[in-house]
Amino acid sequence: MKTPANAPSESHAVLSRRRFLATVAVAGAAFALPAAADLAPLPETDPTAQALGYKADGSQVDAAKFPKHTPQQQCANCNFYQGTAAVGPCQLFPGKSVTAKGWCSAYVAKA
Repeated sequence: MKTPANAPSESHAVLSRRRFLATVAVAGAAFALPAAADLAPLPETDPTAQALGYKADGSQVDAAKFPKHTPQQQCANCNFYQGTAAVGPCQLFPGKSVTAKGWCSAYVAKA
C-alpha cells in the first residue's frame, strides 16, 4: 500500500510524539513543584519536624540526641531536598520550605 505524498513520514510522527511528550513532562514538572518563595517555612515546632529533629540551622543539632549527625550533613546536600537556593522544598515536608543549612534525622546524602 502506498502512502499519500502529503502524509507525514513515520519518523516525523515519532519525532513529533517525542517533542509532545517532552513538552508535557516539562510543563507538568513546572506545575508540580511550587517555588520555594510560595511555600511557608517549616517551623521547628511542627510535629513532623520535631519527630525528625529538624533544625533550620544544622549547627544547632543536639549531638547527644543525634550522635550520627556531622557538620557536613545539610539539607542542601540531602537526597530529599529539592531546592537550589537558601530555602527550598523537601519531600519529607510537603507544602513547606526548609533551609539549605538545615538538618533532620532522615538525612540521606545525594548520590
